[in-house]
Amino acid sequence: MVAPKKHLGQHFLTDDNIAKRIGNLITDDCRNVIEVGPGKGILTKFLLEKDINLKAIDLDLESVEYLQEHYPEHLEKIIFGDFLKMDLLQLFDGQHFQIIGNYPYNISSQILFKALEYKDKVDCISGMFQKEVAQRIITQPGSKVYGILSVLMQTWYNCEYCFTVNEGSFFPPPKVKSGVIRLTRNNVSDIGVDEKLYIEIIKTSFNQRRKTLRNSLKSFNLPDMDMLNKRPEVLSPQDFIKLTRLAGER
Repeated sequence: MVAPKKHLGQHFLTDDNIAKRIGNLITDDCRNVIEVGPGKGILTKFLLEKDINLKAIDLDLESVEYLQEHYPEHLEKIIFGDFLKMDLLQLFDGQHFQIIGNYPYNISSQILFKALEYKDKVDCISGMFQKEVAQRIITQPGSKVYGILSVLMQTWYNCEYCFTVNEGSFFPPPKVKSGVIRLTRNNVSDIGVDEKLYIEIIKTSFNQRRKTLRNSLKSFNLPDMDMLNKRPEVLSPQDFIKLTRLAGER
């Protein structure tokens, strides 16, 4: 029996119907799939039924041993390791892949930042997050929860909120609701500016989100314009690309 571990943020999904709905979010055009944090395998068992090349990665050795015991014919698909520290390209020999999971709440944002490092290979990211995080990712400019993840994920992905999962569908039940989303890679291959500078400007803006851009981005020596009188939560990814282009020209 696998005991949920608080320090790993484990809340095991117990509803088969929800797990199956999540599993059906993977797209048909890419067979390589990484499952992050399979736990006791409620999602894994549905993924193993599909015609895909699955790699289920968990940092919890107890979970890995449990899955290996229950699926001895799939030992090569169950991997003990830290997703956040892995070279994901090696898993599929540099081919495109998808990421899915009931993500541990305490590292869900880190998982998305990790996925962004491989965005040219990651065709789809789907699965369950804390509802607040899920809403933050898909929300549009103008919302109080619009932030760094909103801008970055929407720059390179089409973001879709799929459904909400109540606390009672887990053991132990979390104190918050969960939200299932799907992020599908868009056709943006080059944003036309230096990506590191783009990310730096976005993070600097939202780290001082109560300030106007004129104050938070003072060190970038941007030319005077009306946009600098606004706060970051009203700017679209295209607006941030424009700011980055101007900063790069200074």
